[in-house]
Amino acid sequence: MNYRVVFSPQAADDLERLFDHILERELASPTGDLDTAERAMASIRQACQLLTHSPFSCRKVGLSSFVRELIISFGASGYVALFEIVDVRTVIVGAIRHQNESDYH
Repeated sequence: MNYRVVFSPQAADDLERLFDHILERELASPTGDLDTAERAMASIRQACQLLTHSPFSCRKVGLSSFVRELIISFGASGYVALFEIVDVRTVIVGAIRHQNESDYH
C-alpha cells in the first residue's frame, strides 16, 4: 500500500525557514557553499519518500501509534520530521526541525 504524503502549511514554512537559515550561514562563511541549502532540501524530500510505503517504521511520539518522527541525516547532524498517519492512504508532515533545535516551531 502506498501513502500520499502531504506537507502542512507549518511544515512548508519550516522548510523555508531551514533553507533560509542554511543560505544565510553559507553566505556569512568565507568558504560557504551556496548549494548546501538545496542539497539539504533534497535530502529532506528524499527521506520523506520512506513515508509513502513505510511510515510505521519510524519512531512513535507520545502515546499515539499514529504520530511519529522521521530522522533525516544530513551532514554532521540532520533534521527531524514530525508526521501523523491520518488514514490508510494519507500521511501529513506537520513540522520539520533541525536536530539541534530544542523543539518544533
